[in-house]
Amino acid sequence: MLTGLPKDPVLLLSVVNTKLRDVYHTLDELCEDMDVERDDITGKLKGIGYEYDEGRRQFV
Repeated sequence: MLTGLPKDPVLLLSVVNTKLRDVYHTLDELCEDMDVERDDITGKLKGIGYEYDEGRRQFV
């Protein structure tokens, strides 16, 4: 469940990438701290054509 994060996938993309850039070093760290499932985020963003790039630490 994406509690505390936008339900709209485009807004979710913006918020998650901003948090990954400014606050968290990995997607797993973000998920743990925000108590969200990694699969929920990756699945929602995959639906609009974005995949997580570990090297860049963002969805592209």
